[in-house]
Amino acid sequence: MAERSILQAAQAMSGSIISGDPETRWSGATLDSRRIRGGELFFALPGENVDGHQFAARAVERGAAGAVIHHDLEVPSKGTWIRVDDTYQALHALTRAIRDELPENLVAITGSSGKTTTKELLAAVLERRFRVARSPGNFNNLYGFPLALLGIPDDTQWMVAEMGMSIPGELAEVSRLGRPDIAVFTNVRPVHLENFSSLAAIAEAKAELMAGLSESGRIVANADDPEVMRIVEREAKARPGLTVVTYGIKKPADVSASSVQPLANGVLRPGSRFELSTAAGRRTVELPIHGLYNVENFLAAAACGSMLGISLDDMVAAAADFRPASMRGELHRLADGLTVIDDSYNSNPDAAARALESARMLPAVRRIAILGDMLELGPDEAEFHRRVGRRAAELGFDCVIAVGQISRHLKEGAEAAGGKAMWLPNSPAALDWLKENPSIGGKRLGCGDLVLVKGSRGVGLEVMVQEMVQSHGVVEEQS
Repeated sequence: MAERSILQAAQAMSGSIISGDPETRWSGATLDSRRIRGGELFFALPGENVDGHQFAARAVERGAAGAVIHHDLEVPSKGTWIRVDDTYQALHALTRAIRDELPENLVAITGSSGKTTTKELLAAVLERRFRVARSPGNFNNLYGFPLALLGIPDDTQWMVAEMGMSIPGELAEVSRLGRPDIAVFTNVRPVHLENFSSLAAIAEAKAELMAGLSESGRIVANADDPEVMRIVEREAKARPGLTVVTYGIKKPADVSASSVQPLANGVLRPGSRFELSTAAGRRTVELPIHGLYNVENFLAAAACGSMLGISLDDMVAAAADFRPASMRGELHRLADGLTVIDDSYNSNPDAAARALESARMLPAVRRIAILGDMLELGPDEAEFHRRVGRRAAELGFDCVIAVGQISRHLKEGAEAAGGKAMWLPNSPAALDWLKENPSIGGKRLGCGDLVLVKGSRGVGLEVMVQEMVQSHGVVEEQS
C-alpha cells in the first residue's frame, strides 16, 4: 500500500499541521475509528447524528498515523494532527492529488444492478495480465470511493472501481474524482425511484459517469439495455473517435454469449455454460455462478478484457476460478440436502425477477422464495412488489415468504396469480418463524428443497441464511 508523509497530505489538502511529526508516514484512510488497522489517516467528518471529531483521539490511540479535523479540539500529544477548513472537501482534495499519481489506469463500473459482481469478474480477468486493485465492498460513492483509492498499492496498473449514485449529480462528482479511462455500463433499472421521476431520468444520472472520462477514454456498454445504448450512442456522437465496445446476449454485440445453458451437474456445481464470441474468436466458458444475469456480468468483464488484450484462454480460466462476493448469489448446500441461495445483499424489481428465474433453473423438489422489501421505489412501490410476487407464482415457486411492511403487496401478487404465500412483518419475526422449524405445505424444509433469499439491504434477510446454515449444517458452499 502506498506510503506518504503527513506533510504531503497536508499540502494537498491546503491544511496545516498543528501537532506531531510532519514526516510521519500514512497509508490508507478511514472515516471509522473502529476500522483502524494502523497507519491510516482518520478523517473526522461531521454527520447528521454523529460527528467524527468525537472519535479522532480514539482513532489516533488505536494506531492512526494522523487525524484530519476542522473543529477546535484539545489535541492530545500522540499522533499527528492536520487542521483543514472542511474535512469532507479535504478528503476529496487528497483523492484528486493521489489520483494524479496512481493508479496508472482506472475502469469505473456503474449500473442499477450487477456492479459488484462485474467488478469482481473484471478484476479476475485483468489479473491474468496486470497488477490490479479493486474497490472493497460497495465503496462506490463520494465517501467510499476516496477511501478505496487512497488505499491502493503504488504499483497498481489498473484499479477496478464501482461508482454509484442515489441522487442526480452525485455520480458526476465521483467520476471527476476517479477520472476513469474506461467506463462500463451494466444496466438501467427502476431503482432509487424516490429520487427520480422515470427510467430515463435514472439513465441520465448513470450517464454522469462520463463526466470524468479521460479524453482518450473508452466505453463498455450493454447492447441489450436500450437506456444504456441511448446514453452511450449520444455520447459517441458528441465525441467522434470515442471507442465503444458492446456486449450482450439478445442483441448483436462485439462480445456475446450464445448457447447458454445450466451446467450439467446442476446443484452440485451450479452455473452456466456458453459460447463466448469476441473479435479474437470463440471459446466455451463454464461460469460457476448461476443465473443469466451473471453471464451478462461476465460479458461486461470480457468486453473490457478484450479491449485491453486479455486472451480468450485467460478469460476462460478467470471464469472457471471465480467465486461470488458474500450475499450476492452464494450457494450453500446443507447437510440434510437443503440448498440455499444467499442473494440477500440488495434487491430491486428487475434483480428479484432475475434471481427467481435463475433459481427456477436449478434442480429441486420444492422451491421457496423468501423475499424482502425492495426499498426506494417511490410511489409505485406497491405495484412493483405485486409484480415480483406474481412472477414467483408464475415460475411455480411452491411458497413465497414475504418479509417487511411493503412486502404485503408481494404476497398479494403471488396469491392473485394462484401461488401460495405468507407474510411476516420484519426480519426478526421471520427469524423467529424460521427457528420454529415451520412446516411449508405440510412438510418441513429439508432434502431436495431450494430456498432463495433476496431483499433490500435494509431488511436484513442475511439472518435467515445464517439460521438455515447453522441449524441444518453445511456440507458444501459453492458459487
